[in-house]
Amino acid sequence: MDPKSGTSALPASSAYLAFSVLIVDDEVGMQTILKKALSKSFGHVETAGSVEQAELLRQSTHFDLIILDINLPGRSGIEWEEAFNDIERKVDVIFMTGYADLEVAISALKLGASDFILKPFNLEQMLRAVKRCMDKRVAERVNTALNHDISRHINKEMIGTSEKTKQLKQLMAQFAPSRASVLIEGESGTGKELVARGIHKLSEREGPFVAINCAALSPELLESELFGHAAGSFTGAKKSREGLFRVASGGTLFLDEIGEMPMSMQSSLLRVLEQRTVRPVGSEKEVSVDVRVVAATNRNLQEEVNVGCFRQDLFYRLNVLKIDVTPLRERKADINDLLPYFTRILSKDLAIEEPKWAHEDIQAVQDYDWPGNIRELKNMIERCLLLGSTLARHFNELSGSHRNTTINLSVNDIASMPAVESSQEAKFGYPNSWSLKDVEKNHIQQVVSYYDGNKSAASRELGVARKTLERKYKEWQEETILDE
Repeated sequence: MDPKSGTSALPASSAYLAFSVLIVDDEVGMQTILKKALSKSFGHVETAGSVEQAELLRQSTHFDLIILDINLPGRSGIEWEEAFNDIERKVDVIFMTGYADLEVAISALKLGASDFILKPFNLEQMLRAVKRCMDKRVAERVNTALNHDISRHINKEMIGTSEKTKQLKQLMAQFAPSRASVLIEGESGTGKELVARGIHKLSEREGPFVAINCAALSPELLESELFGHAAGSFTGAKKSREGLFRVASGGTLFLDEIGEMPMSMQSSLLRVLEQRTVRPVGSEKEVSVDVRVVAATNRNLQEEVNVGCFRQDLFYRLNVLKIDVTPLRERKADINDLLPYFTRILSKDLAIEEPKWAHEDIQAVQDYDWPGNIRELKNMIERCLLLGSTLARHFNELSGSHRNTTINLSVNDIASMPAVESSQEAKFGYPNSWSLKDVEKNHIQQVVSYYDGNKSAASRELGVARKTLERKYKEWQEETILDE
């Protein structure tokens, strides 16, 4: 191997620091050169001179990449069965060999080798092979992280046992097997996207579920996003791009807020639905697509058609199957399921103890009409958890009946405080004659009183530990006893 090479092919950042490498070669010089080069980018690099020695290291340490010489003393690299057959410890392998034997190369590839490099080679060639393997690993980890994050924030099941929800689930199951377009209408926050995801899941279509908000993009960007574009079709289009219709091939495309789609785009969408083909912006070729379209809106599309704000022919194309999602105020029985569900998952996400709501909390939730529907319910629960407040208090504040947040002092507190020397001093905040200790005591007592004696919630509001409040109250109690 030629150790002299140009700029390293590996990133200088910490992209690979979480990965580990094992170099297996009976030549000490090869071990030294590769370890020196890889140690600059990888967090852990080990070397071994034989399969036996390498297997001992593999048993005690996880390796993401093994650079393995085929011709080794004792067992050859091809015969290292433990490394290739270990399903639980997935590893990429780059084979090295000084003999260009086609049969050996085929055997290595059958074992699942990521790359095959002939000796002698320069360092840059090896580093490029390493980079290809590790970039694939990084992409896999990013996808795993994204899928985990999405699963935390996207519920895939309809929660609720009310009659309205049961009817909704029945319609979803009935419509799912069809390829026909579905129109979902309902108020904001009722869970229209959840219904669309449920239809896709029940349809068992092999392609992905792809969602886009039609109101979030300008007509030009929306056209490119849906249909794609050819390189050079407009300023800034340096590369061609597949549109979401092609990305969702074999699956479901969810068009949210379809009522906000510009009239100029509605005719293009109608053509795609009728012909089942898309033409990227700037291209003369049409591409066939197999996509099930599900659209949603918080408007009444029939009324939009009547006033000329939505194309009638597109409305008929989208409205083959229709689902009306009932607002939460008309299916309050679902709150009995939604309240504990959101409380559980939000408490887990926020890493706080799951609270036990009191009877008055549950009653307050049932008495409210929920104009923001399920989204408002979830946001309200999250707010109460973050503030350490109760649901009943939230509705008291919402109705304007919450406590006045000005300073409230008892008669005993006033009697024990220094006299105010001038009325002018009391215009802002506490009197100037009060000591810092007096101000601190009354402010803490005020916040604790606001939270109905809940010192945990008060401590979060004040930005101190609960133990600090307990210690303060103990000190004040001891001072009172001494004064008596």
